[in-house]
Amino acid sequence: MRIRPRRAVLPLAALLGLLGLAACSSGGPAEPAGVTASLSAQAGASASAVAGGGVPRPQHLVVVVEENHPYQAVIGSGDAPYLNSLAAEGASFTASYAVAHPSEPNYLALFSGSTQGLTDDSCPHAFTGPTLGSELLGAGLTFAGYSESMPATGFTGCTAGDYARKHNPWVNFADIPAADNRTFAAFPTDAAGYAALPTLSFVVPNLQHDMHDGTVRQGDDWLRTHLSGYAAWARTHDSLLVVTWDEDDNGADNHIPTLMAGARVKPGHYGELLDHYRLLRTLEAAYGLTPVGESAKRTPVTDVWSR
Repeated sequence: MRIRPRRAVLPLAALLGLLGLAACSSGGPAEPAGVTASLSAQAGASASAVAGGGVPRPQHLVVVVEENHPYQAVIGSGDAPYLNSLAAEGASFTASYAVAHPSEPNYLALFSGSTQGLTDDSCPHAFTGPTLGSELLGAGLTFAGYSESMPATGFTGCTAGDYARKHNPWVNFADIPAADNRTFAAFPTDAAGYAALPTLSFVVPNLQHDMHDGTVRQGDDWLRTHLSGYAAWARTHDSLLVVTWDEDDNGADNHIPTLMAGARVKPGHYGELLDHYRLLRTLEAAYGLTPVGESAKRTPVTDVWSR
C-alpha cells in the first residue's frame, strides 16, 4: 500500500531558498541563520514540551548513524530495499538536514548539542559539558555506544582498521564511562539481549558498512543482517529504532534521510523541518531530560506518534 505524504513537501530549491541554505564544502557549520531561525521559532516550548509531553518513552531506543549520502540516494533507491521497507512501515522525514560538513561535527551535534567548534575530522579531542549520554546517566538511566570494528571496549585510539574515532563522539567526554564505549560485538542478537539493552544506544557501523567507503547496498545489507531482528522486536516491545545520516555527499543543501520505526510510530512521510539538534531534542524529551546545547532551541517531534 502506498503511503501518502502527510504534508506537501516544498520543491528542494524553494525550500533551500526559504531556509537560506548555502554551500559549505570546505568544512564547518552548514546550517545558516535561516535554518536556525526557522526551528528556533518553534522553541517557545511549553512546560509540557520541556517535560517531554507528546513524545512516548520507549523501553529501549537504538540510534544508527550512517554516512555521506543525500536523501535521494537512499529513499526510493533500489540499492536500499531494507531501508525503504523501514521508511514504509515507519516515519520517514523528507526535510531532514545535517548541521555541518564534514562528518565529526555532526556526530558531536547529535550527541552533545554542539559541534564543539570543530570544522574538520581531526582526532583526538577531549570535551566537557553535558551530553545526551551524561543526561541519561544522571537521570538514573543507561547509555552505550556500539562501534563496529573498534578493537576493544573503552578504546581511545583514532583509527583501527575500518574503525574511526571521528564517528564516535562519546569517547571524547570523560564523564561517559569507558565501559559504555562498546564494540559492536557486544550488541545483542536475540530477544533476551534486546530486552537487556541500555535505555538508549548508538550503533555506528564501520567505514565499509556505514556507506562511507562501502556502497549503499553494502550498508543496507549490513543493517538488514544486524538490526532487522531488533527492529522487528521493537515493534511489539515498546521500543524504537532511529536511522539517520551524519551528512550528505558534501552537497550545498545537506539533505539527509532520517527514519523512525518501532512501537507507537505512525507510518507516513513527514515534511516538517528536522535537523540533528531537533532529533536530539526529541530523544531528550522521550526521557524527560534537560536539553543540551542547541537542542534547547528546538521543540521535540510530536506528530509521528500513535497512542
